[in-house]
Amino acid sequence: MNLFLELRKHGKLANKRHPMYEKSKFGKFWMYFMAIFWAGYLIFFGTTFAFAFDGGAQEAYQVLNSGLIFVLAIDFIIRFPFQKTPTQEVKPYMLLPIKRNRLIDLLLLRSGLDAFNLIWLFFFVPFSILTITKFYGIMGVFSYCLGIWLLIVFNNYWFLLCRTLIGERIWWIILPLSVYGGIAAGMLIPAKSPIFSYSATLGEGLITGSILTFLGILLAIACIGFINRRLMSNLVYAEINKVEDTKVKNISEYKFLDRYGEIGEYMRLELKLLLRNKVCKYSLRMVILLVLVFSSLISFTSVYDGEGMKNFLVVYNFVIFGILFLSSIMSYEGNYIDGLMSRKESIYNLLRAKYTVYSIAILIPFILMIPAMITKKVAVMSCVSWAVFSVGFVYFCLFQMAVYNNRTINLSVRMTGRNVGTGLQNLIAGASFGVPLILNVVLKALIGQETASWVLIIIGLSFILTSNLWIKNVYHRFMKRRYKNMEGFRDSRQ
Repeated sequence: MNLFLELRKHGKLANKRHPMYEKSKFGKFWMYFMAIFWAGYLIFFGTTFAFAFDGGAQEAYQVLNSGLIFVLAIDFIIRFPFQKTPTQEVKPYMLLPIKRNRLIDLLLLRSGLDAFNLIWLFFFVPFSILTITKFYGIMGVFSYCLGIWLLIVFNNYWFLLCRTLIGERIWWIILPLSVYGGIAAGMLIPAKSPIFSYSATLGEGLITGSILTFLGILLAIACIGFINRRLMSNLVYAEINKVEDTKVKNISEYKFLDRYGEIGEYMRLELKLLLRNKVCKYSLRMVILLVLVFSSLISFTSVYDGEGMKNFLVVYNFVIFGILFLSSIMSYEGNYIDGLMSRKESIYNLLRAKYTVYSIAILIPFILMIPAMITKKVAVMSCVSWAVFSVGFVYFCLFQMAVYNNRTINLSVRMTGRNVGTGLQNLIAGASFGVPLILNVVLKALIGQETASWVLIIIGLSFILTSNLWIKNVYHRFMKRRYKNMEGFRDSRQ
């Protein structure tokens, strides 16, 4: 227990001593605001759900219990952009007389007790108070919410297992796809699916406080926790001791970029950065996977036919590439910033090259959205407008981070590196995602969807056509802070 408390203390001290701690404080207001917003949203939705199914053939809690698997599946998906593996703090302790397995056990325990696993209680607590109290009393509500929390903790460890395996080998994506595909087949193919009845029985056991139900969940948590422990222990050992060296099997020179001179050289550097380094390759895989999943859900299912959720996912697909890579712009280059600064205007050409590469990369989500356009779930004009708006306005916002980022992100250390976003990065990323959604809602209400799409295209094109001007402005502001930024890059190298 003492070691667990010491790890928490050290984590807080590490954040305070971080080179970008002051910037993190700047973003706290936005993060607290978003946390309060989503908590209020879940409370409202839980209350609405309770009243919506009141007085039907089944009680509201019976309806929800039969679909608990959907809650767990949604929880699994939303963890991808927010949750990282809990092994980033192993490395500093490896030289101390602490067993590696014990250290990983405590980090996994901290992951299970993380506040992120409590977010669904804002939905289930008001829902259960309104629907369960009249039949099972307060103890039924407490037992039900405790069981839901344990299911979310299990889902947390299941997610960590999948994310860790996918990060090592992309083919492991078959594991979650097979599991959720099998569950979907079990629900849709039989005339009377046993999965719904099993889920309802599980929920009933949680409400009544069935000892066997709780023991089964605890046993499942223990098993998947043990698997995570063994897997992460082996991967951490291999990474720290450099057991597996990276070898480039196919050397691509991208000679077609020679015609673009120095900017072509930096475009070549950016492509090699994305496709050869462990951290960047992992991020690229995950973002393509998320866009593919969301595009498939929009195209081939009716789950997100609602206009609000559909717009949310479409915007997410187009802005996620920029948010993931450009919110940390220059942080990867912090590993070799001294070499970049040795040549006049190299940073300016680097920024232009980055803008070109990520502007072309917007074609990836656009192509993946083609099935949704063919099935007429999403209008072609809407996809074009969001692609242009993202390359213009959203990239303009994200490129401002080049001035303020002064923290180096290790290119090869993923399991044991503290590659955590700062408050300012989260603030800019949140604004880059939230502002387009709000703008679209306002424009659609005022002038209609088709005209709103044209307005988004005009806004995006204005930033695209003036990109040389605002990129030069970013470059000049960066150069004014270059010594401060270079000091931060050097201090944060591992």
